[in-house]
Amino acid sequence: MRLTRVHVEQPLRAGSETALPESAAAHLVRVLRLGVGDACVLFNGDGHDYAARIVAANKRELRVAVESVAPVERESPLQLVLLQGVARGEKMDLILQKATELGAAAFHPLWSQRSEVKLDEARAEKRLAHWRSVVSSACEQSGRAQVPAVAAPLSLTATLATLPAGGLRLILDPEGELAFDTLTVDADAPVYLAIGPEGGWSDLDREQLRAAGFRGLRLGPRILRTETAGLAAIAALQARFGDLA
Repeated sequence: MRLTRVHVEQPLRAGSETALPESAAAHLVRVLRLGVGDACVLFNGDGHDYAARIVAANKRELRVAVESVAPVERESPLQLVLLQGVARGEKMDLILQKATELGAAAFHPLWSQRSEVKLDEARAEKRLAHWRSVVSSACEQSGRAQVPAVAAPLSLTATLATLPAGGLRLILDPEGELAFDTLTVDADAPVYLAIGPEGGWSDLDREQLRAAGFRGLRLGPRILRTETAGLAAIAALQARFGDLA
């Protein structure tokens, strides 16, 4: 039987007992109806799974005994970082969830000239917390033990300024200079994939991306929606350079 995996942001150690955070405790007890003696698997993003068993469950806290630890090897050799124009509501959740399942290593939500979603500081903080929760839940489901980082949403200009030097930088373009079947990737360098918002990239956005070293990649003749484009590109790149067989 497949055991429930739960992400917790706290240190874990085999042979110890620990109280779980309220959100994890509520999921295990109220949603999954687990009780004392039931087993589960915890992970905190350090690349390991921790087999645990519930030893106390009451209104005040849920305590588990961590019985063993095992390394998890489910990270793709392709270091793929998605720069994603912020999409509306469930579309953004879908992108983050499925890209995590496909093995994306990190996310940079961003606003560009044609972005249809605008958030003030308070709403941006709430959305960021929600997006990070979506990603950690996708790791629970997909078996990943390292949680991709989700950066705070910034403008395209600010996002490009945060990127370290180097790496392959790609935007999808039916008339791009790079062909997918002849594309080469340095195994030791990240691949940055920039996907525009629902309104697409403006001419100014493209100028900025080109100035930052992004090159056009041809991935078929059709123009894809923002919630399709990144996922299709990630799957194709993972199949050729990553771990999708």
